[in-house]
Amino acid sequence: MALNILKLCVGVSEIAELAAWQDERLARTKRIYHVTRMIPRRAAEIVGSGSIYWVIRGMIMVRQKIIAIEPFKDEDGIERCKLVFDPQLVPVRPVPRRAFQGWRYLASADAPPDLKRRPADSNLSDKMAAELAELGLL
Repeated sequence: MALNILKLCVGVSEIAELAAWQDERLARTKRIYHVTRMIPRRAAEIVGSGSIYWVIRGMIMVRQKIIAIEPFKDEDGIERCKLVFDPQLVPVRPVPRRAFQGWRYLASADAPPDLKRRPADSNLSDKMAAELAELGLL
């Protein structure tokens, strides 16, 4: 069973904003990644089959497949790693999540399901999607 990572998406208020930021990084660096201080010890369970689930404004809203985890030392000699993502953002059923620091493991059984009825380019706002999900309508 795949293991996932849960991470706050700080400074982003909607999925479209995350997509725009990632499109800019993709154009600049030719790949999408997030640098983190803590290296997942369970990387073998994550890479290729796991995803990062982004928490946006207190709700798990979207996921991306993790295609690589690359440990490295920064210019100060501090161990870090790059979580490298597939560019596709997959909206999920919004689930409330309190703020936390860093990232957390998220078992597949605890991960929200993908949204089949809401395409990524939908005009439905993330806030409205979250409210509809809370009412069981999405």
